Amino acid sequence: MTSTEVKSPPEENQEPLRDELPDDVEMSIFDHLEELRHRIFYSLIAVALGMALCFVYVKPLVQFLEVPAQGVKFLQLAPGEFFFVSIKVAGYTGLLIASPFILYQIILFVLPGLTRRERGLLAPVVLGSGVLFFAGLAFAYIALIPAALQFFISYGADVVEQSWSIDRYFEFVLLLLFSTGLAFQIPVIQLILSFLGILSSAKMLSGWRYVILGAVVLGAVLTPSTDPLTQSLLAGAVLCLYFGGIGAVKLSGR
Repeated sequence: MTSTEVKSPPEENQEPLRDELPDDVEMSIFDHLEELRHRIFYSLIAVALGMALCFVYVKPLVQFLEVPAQGVKFLQLAPGEFFFVSIKVAGYTGLLIASPFILYQIILFVLPGLTRRERGLLAPVVLGSGVLFFAGLAFAYIALIPAALQFFISYGADVVEQSWSIDRYFEFVLLLLFSTGLAFQIPVIQLILSFLGILSSAKMLSGWRYVILGAVVLGAVLTPSTDPLTQSLLAGAVLCLYFGGIGAVKLSGR
């Protein structure tokens, strides 16, 4: 009695399969729009629920965000200013809490149009993007915000008393937090560009002069303050992320 061996198809025969759509389902433009409407509706519900939850606990959130400004007295300069600050803080944090669900809805919308190869890239990109975004928030909270505030406090300490508008303070803090989180997406963008064959690690490294200039400009644009220390810290972080992304692309063989 002889046993039969099942041979796997050659690698070159498997390669075209990776560029095929696993779910070959035809959808009209109206079906796509209806699907998009549903995903947006579910995402808005998640954001509204996240905002409502954060508004209930907004005072501890405000106290947490006030920690980097130790020794500063906050003033309410207009009626209802703190109320609108509370809405703003609840809105940003609610969006942050709902972001995993929003990302899940985006994945469900784009998944049918992705090939097997693209689906294999989806999990690392989503995981890496989430980790880097929260790393950016932590970097801004621990390093950027305290450095910027210390610069402003020490600069005018012998001339003016440090009493700040609570609305202006939170506008500064929230903008710096989220802009830094977005800036930390650079390695993810590099990996996507290399996967699509647009840029290789060698090309990324060859343009290092333009990258340094771009990092300085990005640090000046993304930081709401004008102090050179905060801009330099963010520009330095962007450069480290960029060259780290080149290393990741190099390790991936591209």
